[in-house]
Amino acid sequence: MNTTTTAPNAPLGRDMEEWDEFLQGRYKEGKSEEEFRVYDEHANPGVAEFYRLNHQHQSFDYVMAKEKEYFGLSKGMKTIWEAAEFLNTLVDDSDPDTDLTQIEHLLQTSEAMRRDGHPRWFVLTGFVHDLGKVLCLYGEPQWGVVGDTFPVGCAYSDQIVFPEYFKANPDYNHPVYSTKYGIYEPNCGLDKVHMSFGHDGYIYEVMKNYLPEEALYMLRYHSFYAAHKHGAYRHLMSDHDVKMFEWVNKFNPYDLYSKGHTKPNMQELKPYYDDLFAEFFPEKIAW
Repeated sequence: MNTTTTAPNAPLGRDMEEWDEFLQGRYKEGKSEEEFRVYDEHANPGVAEFYRLNHQHQSFDYVMAKEKEYFGLSKGMKTIWEAAEFLNTLVDDSDPDTDLTQIEHLLQTSEAMRRDGHPRWFVLTGFVHDLGKVLCLYGEPQWGVVGDTFPVGCAYSDQIVFPEYFKANPDYNHPVYSTKYGIYEPNCGLDKVHMSFGHDGYIYEVMKNYLPEEALYMLRYHSFYAAHKHGAYRHLMSDHDVKMFEWVNKFNPYDLYSKGHTKPNMQELKPYYDDLFAEFFPEKIAW
């Protein structure tokens, strides 16, 4: 099985900032259907190319290979701070619009949750949710790290952004993978469904032994917009999934809209987060 990709392994810099801006616009509350449809290849050529590659390459075989490569957590032992410092090396010095580090972006999300009085596990989830983007530092292309996630091994929903690009995917006309249920049973539950590969699934694997189930749903499915924004794939979801997605919906506004340009005060905040990490994790965990 050949899982070689043709896309360059771009650094996580201005391109990823453009991805964040795209998400904020696409999923803005109160957006009309007409506004929603302006996200085409002419309005967003960089995002369109990202999704062209994503939809072409995120096949069932590709996902199986990446799960085998990464879900065994063989990239070494790190503390949460060490993982965050590792992610910091993805800052693009050429980006004129922000001088915030990746850690400061994480703190903006978690501090917004903390200000709103959410439980400590919720705040912790906000801090760690993007740490899976270290996949870029392992050599993965951006289209294999971020972007809307979706099930593989069954038909692709037309509620996924740029659905027309799936026509280049080898699974598009597969006799099984192109059917509504594919390899799955009706309402089998998302725990039995393989999602497109990226930072969501990876950070779920890293955190699954340490955080409550509500947090794990937030981590695993926060980019599954076709389901939690548009109601797609309910035929695969269990009643329990539907209930737990209430937590995903509580999480997502912070993921999309908490970023700003005010720098968090690391010196003041570090003791709180040292204590928070020690409450939920051993000193080092597997990545």
